[in-house]
Amino acid sequence: MDAKKIAIVTGANSGVGLEVAKGLAQSAYRVVMACRSVEKAIAAQDTIIGELPSSELEVMRIDLSDLESVRTFAQEFKSKFDHLDLLVNNAGVLFSKPKKNEAGIEMQFATNHLGHFVLTSLLIELMPDSKSSRVVSLSSLAHKKSEIYFDDINCENQRKWDAPYGQSKLACLVFADELQRRFDRLGKQILSVSAHPGGTDSGLFEHMSPILVSILRYTFVPLFLHSTENAAKPILKAALDNEVEGGEYYGPTGLFEMKGSPGIAKRSDYSRREEIARRLWEISEELTESTFRLEAE
Repeated sequence: MDAKKIAIVTGANSGVGLEVAKGLAQSAYRVVMACRSVEKAIAAQDTIIGELPSSELEVMRIDLSDLESVRTFAQEFKSKFDHLDLLVNNAGVLFSKPKKNEAGIEMQFATNHLGHFVLTSLLIELMPDSKSSRVVSLSSLAHKKSEIYFDDINCENQRKWDAPYGQSKLACLVFADELQRRFDRLGKQILSVSAHPGGTDSGLFEHMSPILVSILRYTFVPLFLHSTENAAKPILKAALDNEVEGGEYYGPTGLFEMKGSPGIAKRSDYSRREEIARRLWEISEELTESTFRLEAE
């Protein structure tokens, strides 16, 4: 077995994902940059190597909104690597208008949650049973004002434009907690941890209308957001810190949790409800037509 620690970072071509990939490369991980756009990922790879010439980076294509792409990625990864130490489920999209994937599922839920749900299920068998083996799922401050709309998973009857995004990022947090509970029941040492970046002018804005982007960048951004480098710190803490425990949730600890030093983040009471987590797991299996089973040692 290759002794080098291997990490996957989805959406590593820009924003927070790029900074996370850079931080892991600096920590001597061999990093697989799993991205939808290979061209952008190669440019990001060149950027990191320019700063860290000894980095070991590999670009692999994945479209998390397309489960066939996710399954193809998993097969190709397994053909190249015999283990995985760290999976950072970072990639995310934010849309201001309704959009569905080819399977008819709301695009943000499909990409931000379901794609990562299936990816994790396909790769978990490669992870050594160690506390340094981690699945890090990215949530958002937006989870606090959301719920899982089990009877309206596509959010077709929700009035708020950001309801689909909030639901998707809540799902990421709830999934991370439930995965840890299942690890615990099997006595596994692998950790499932979650984190959020706070506020940052990241690649999420690229899918929003130009007018809305302008409003956000010239009013909201200067007051409350921090750099992508700082936004990556809670994720890197969740991934690397030896003191981290399974089920913990990290984020900035400054004003409104938008920026500041990384630490334990606040979460909604709704996100802690185990019956919600179980229902989410079940509906995720149904929507993806897949089974996520963990094997005991």
